[in-house]
Amino acid sequence: MHKFAVVLISIAALTLSAPAQAQRDFSAVEIRTEIVAPGIAVLFGSGGNIGVSYGGDGTVLIDDQFAPLTPKIEAAIAALGASPVRFLINTHWHGDHSGGNANFGKAGALILAQDHVRDRLLAEQAKDGNEAAPAALPVITYHDGISLFLNGGSVRTIHAPHAHTDGDSIVVWQDANVVHMGDTFFNAISLPFIDLDSGGSAQGMLAAVDRVLGMIDDKTVVIPGHGPVSNKVGLVAYRAMLADVIGRVGAARKAGKTLAEVVAMKPAAQYEIKDAFISGDAFTTAVYKSFDSAMGHDHDDMDHGDKPAEHHH
Repeated sequence: MHKFAVVLISIAALTLSAPAQAQRDFSAVEIRTEIVAPGIAVLFGSGGNIGVSYGGDGTVLIDDQFAPLTPKIEAAIAALGASPVRFLINTHWHGDHSGGNANFGKAGALILAQDHVRDRLLAEQAKDGNEAAPAALPVITYHDGISLFLNGGSVRTIHAPHAHTDGDSIVVWQDANVVHMGDTFFNAISLPFIDLDSGGSAQGMLAAVDRVLGMIDDKTVVIPGHGPVSNKVGLVAYRAMLADVIGRVGAARKAGKTLAEVVAMKPAAQYEIKDAFISGDAFTTAVYKSFDSAMGHDHDDMDHGDKPAEHHH
């Protein structure tokens, strides 16, 4: 399982905690901007893809990458002619999507996220042994979703339960026909990372993709959490991959095959991307383990309580 261990190390780099972010050198990172619709852009840098919704009523930011990149992100937002960030939505808790929260929070942005995101960010702060950083935490949380009405349209979030994590939000611009899928969609750069320890599951990933496919058309701009901007065709292909690997792994598991035996079958080999941070073996392992965890997830999200859904191994 040496290869899988290497993958875990690279994932650890992806989801860097605040102290680790401070030590990494981001000086060479450039922020690239792609305008995908009037008043909507995507920023690419290091970490998750950032969505920007801007206009006369203020700027909404979807994710914020790593803390040291905040000045560059702010400069890219200003270059769009947009005002400073008024609302910040985290698609999930990982540090490559929420690392800049404290900076934007201190600058006056109101942070919104699904309930479990705040819980996991609090737990992460406690684990780091540092003083709590209230400015980094969502001020408004929601269970199923929330809508913001500004700049002549709406920005709506939809909770995708137990997908990449237990707190994923899909962000929809209904009027502009744009959707930001966070890490429920990894496009062309790697097989998807399913964070089982944060309540994610392969079945939830597939359900999230199906939910989005039911809302979009051939002209929809689909922003993934990682990789280039895509569309319905790209998402349909991604769904086929997910369904194929889940189906193969599920059938083998039902036939009594062990994890090692299923990994040796290489069910994801045809979809593997060279030098990607999630290998076919790592993805297969996560899918196999998802069958155990998914059984405990079926009814978790009926609970509207304060506690994160319990994770079953």
